[in-house]
Amino acid sequence: MEWEIIAGRPVYLQLIEQLELAVLTGIYPPGARLPGVRELAGEAGVNPNTMQRALQELEGRGLLTTQRTAGRNVTADTKVVAALKNQRAASLTATYLHQMQSLGCTVAEITALLQQQAAKT
Repeated sequence: MEWEIIAGRPVYLQLIEQLELAVLTGIYPPGARLPGVRELAGEAGVNPNTMQRALQELEGRGLLTTQRTAGRNVTADTKVVAALKNQRAASLTATYLHQMQSLGCTVAEITALLQQQAAKT
C-alpha cells in the first residue's frame, strides 16, 4: 500500500483516512488480516505509536477487530463497510456540489457535466 503523509494535518488522521480508503477499495477486503503495527508504521514512515492510535480509532468505529493472538482484521460485517462507503461518498458529493455552486453552476448544469464525464469513462 502506498502512503501519502503531508505536513499541516495530524498524521494519525491521515492514516485513518488512508486505511479506510484501503478497506473501501478492497486492498484490505472484509475479513482480511492487516499487517502488524510495526510493519504498517514502517511502510508509512511513521512512529508505531501513531499507527497504533489510528488503528485503535478504526477499531472503535467498528471497522477493525482485534484478537489477542491473531492480530487485527477488517470487520467481516459488510454492512459496516457499506455504511462507511456511503458516508464517504456523501461527504465527497457535498464538497463537490458546494464547489460547483460557488462557481455559479446550477444543479442542471452540474448534472449535465456529471453525465458527460460518466460517458467518457
